[in-house]
Amino acid sequence: MKPKLITIGVYGFDRDSFFQALLDARVDTFCDIRLRRGMRGAEYAFVNSTRLQQELQQLSIRYIHMKDLAPSQNIRNQQKIDDKLHKQAKRTRKTLEQTFIAAYEAECLSTFDPADFIQRVGSGANVISLFCVERDPQACHRSLAAKKIAQDLNIAVEHITPNRTLSPQKLNS
Repeated sequence: MKPKLITIGVYGFDRDSFFQALLDARVDTFCDIRLRRGMRGAEYAFVNSTRLQQELQQLSIRYIHMKDLAPSQNIRNQQKIDDKLHKQAKRTRKTLEQTFIAAYEAECLSTFDPADFIQRVGSGANVISLFCVERDPQACHRSLAAKKIAQDLNIAVEHITPNRTLSPQKLNS
């Protein structure tokens, strides 16, 4: 059976709705594809690596850090320059600039093997999430990684966003 792939960012979610979205999607394997796994400020502290891993463990969701899918600081800096040029804030960005996309594809995706990725997450992974922070998948490298995996392995991708309707199942706080 082929796994299902989802992507999710944290901006726009609160703690409960973020974890509820993972439960609603039946995520069993959570792939953190951030370079740095910390967030500044209290609003999103729940996705700082240690807290995030503890919460996911309580929900029986396996956590894997896949640093090889994270854009380097050089690539991130290029997007920051483009954001500044276009007077665009990271939290409200809707798309990635072509310079970022080209650099990410060359640096990360040109050597990335989706079949190896599936082996690393393990045969028991049925619903795999790719996680970074941006609200809109098209504004984040997770959409580029998901597209590569989906195309190469012919699997479905669903992008979960904060405006998605959630079911009434409750989280344990």
